[in-house]
Amino acid sequence: MSEQTSPKTWPLWEVFVRGKRGLSHVHVGSLHAPDAVMALRNARDVYTRRQEGVSIWVAKASDIAASSPDERDAFFDPAADKVYRHPTFYDVPDDVEYL
Repeated sequence: MSEQTSPKTWPLWEVFVRGKRGLSHVHVGSLHAPDAVMALRNARDVYTRRQEGVSIWVAKASDIAASSPDERDAFFDPAADKVYRHPTFYDVPDDVEYL
């Protein structure tokens, strides 16, 4: 095995599985693999052994951008001043059954 294909140099992949019960994919874990095809196969073998899923997504961890939990207040603060986004801002007529 060459240094380039050594498991020590394989990228980290984040795995998301969509269960039978819903439509949302949920992060279930991480694994190392040389490419996306192998990451999907390994994810299937590791995270859906008991047929828990109907769909799998894999994404290179290095390609994921995320906000920091430490910056939560500053990052999400601009949404606090937009009261019109909250349902309490609107008056709903009594004759509207489903909203």
